[in-house]
Amino acid sequence: MLYIDAENNIYGRLSSYVAKQLLNGEEIIIVNASKVVITGKRSLVLEKFKHLRNIGSVRKGPYYPKTPDQILRRGIKGMLPVKKTRGLNAYKKCIVYSHIPKSLEGKEFVKVEKALNNNATGFVSLGEISKILGETHE
Repeated sequence: MLYIDAENNIYGRLSSYVAKQLLNGEEIIIVNASKVVITGKRSLVLEKFKHLRNIGSVRKGPYYPKTPDQILRRGIKGMLPVKKTRGLNAYKKCIVYSHIPKSLEGKEFVKVEKALNNNATGFVSLGEISKILGETHE
């Protein structure tokens, strides 16, 4: 079981690292998904996520998530072969939380060094994106 603190990690780099660990057989719990960042110009990043929410229809989908934990989980899913049994079983071993739940407060969390954000400007957190997309609960 691997516990990851995702605070100030880059979305794509963290997703690829987690996907690789899941395929190697690890069970992973990720906390602080609302503090994961996406690098790039703020207006372009927000425009892309708004566009993804508007694709399709209410009845047929595709359904794009609004909450930061589900956005991160979908990013991880996109890097796994979920149409095969191996990838689907790996995906089921991934649990993502927006914040640190009370049941996990005493655990040791790992920071993914390869995914850390070193930029001073030019990034948006998943928490901000979800509020703009219309997240209804926290």
